[in-house]
Amino acid sequence: EVQVLESGGTSVQAGGSLRLTCRIYRNYEEIYEMGWFRQAPGKEREPVADINQNETPSYADSVRGRFTVSQDRTKNNLYLLYLQMNNLKPDDSAMYYCAARRFEILWREPGVWWGQGTQVTVSS
Repeated sequence: EVQVLESGGTSVQAGGSLRLTCRIYRNYEEIYEMGWFRQAPGKEREPVADINQNETPSYADSVRGRFTVSQDRTKNNLYLLYLQMNNLKPDDSAMYYCAARRFEILWREPGVWWGQGTQVTVSS
């Protein structure tokens, strides 16, 4: 079973920086892509950034140029996913979730592996 564990969320002032880390214990599963999502109170969960096994990243328009996603797949059964967040804004406040998927499963489909989330709060 794949386990997904996020860490690094905390409270920070607007303009500050934060780095989130996700540990994915893949248990020999083939992970095609890993990503970050976020959900603010009263809003739907939205994609933030993801990166695939070919090192191709993608970003939501709202974070492009401020956030950077990166990964480490050098360890056999432990993949690491990072989200460097700079110039944070109050609108970035949300629960941030890490997720992983196989190639044949889309993000919106069952079968995606999700973490429990880590809270980021940005104060003005």
